[in-house]
Amino acid sequence: FGSRSLLLHIPPLTSIRYLLSKMVLIPKKTRRQILEHLFKEGVMVVKKDYQACKHNELEDIPNIQVMMVLRSLASRNYLSEIYSWRWHYYTLTNEGIEYLREVLHLPAQVFPSTLTKQRPTRPALAPSEEGGKGKGKGKWDKSED
Repeated sequence: FGSRSLLLHIPPLTSIRYLLSKMVLIPKKTRRQILEHLFKEGVMVVKKDYQACKHNELEDIPNIQVMMVLRSLASRNYLSEIYSWRWHYYTLTNEGIEYLREVLHLPAQVFPSTLTKQRPTRPALAPSEEGGKGKGKGKWDKSED
């Protein structure tokens, strides 16, 4: 071969990640599943792992597809993102809630679970089962009175 030797070009890791982010095609059914789960919960967590076979919450969807859908929504300010220790934490913004209502054809009365107030099982002012007797270890004992 002499001076015409074959050179193998190995792209750097950053260009591989760039190509992965550009080449991901997500089926409409999968995208809809991700958006429905996001609207139902109001928050989502994604591990920064491009090779993960499945997402930790949506087991039948590859992690990279969830990552790319949420990254796209965050770039349009529909989600707020916090990144810590190789995990992305996404929460819906008010604009994101409106956008998902339009895309998923949901009524205005439906809200994500993070915005719905949980009602207690017993009324707040009802007496407890103990009858108001404390179980603290105070110095004063009522029986000594």
